[in-house]
Amino acid sequence: QVHLVESEGGSVPAGGSLRLSCLASGSIDSIITFGWYRQASGKQRELVAEITRGGSTNYIDSVKGRFTISRGDTKTTLYLQMNSLKPEDAAVYYCNAGTSTTWGGRYDYWGHGTQVTVSS
Repeated sequence: QVHLVESEGGSVPAGGSLRLSCLASGSIDSIITFGWYRQASGKQRELVAEITRGGSTNYIDSVKGRFTISRGDTKTTLYLQMNSLKPEDAAVYYCNAGTSTTWGGRYDYWGHGTQVTVSS
């Protein structure tokens, strides 16, 4: 099992910056992808950015050049640096860990989510 705890989000004006962090504990070695999702009010949850075990990163187009995902040195902490925030970035952000299973599948663990508010 993997337990994920996100840092508190926050409220920033448009154009501002915020950094989210997520601390993982438990079966860290089973994590194959580590990422951030978000869910705005009335919308589906979407992948924002992810980083693979090998260090490859993937971002949705709307945040490319503004957000940066990274891991801490011990690989138990995930960060999301968010710059030039826009009102449309406002959402509940969830930390996600995709893990490998003994039967060759994937199981996802989620944090409880943290609110990011961007005022125009």
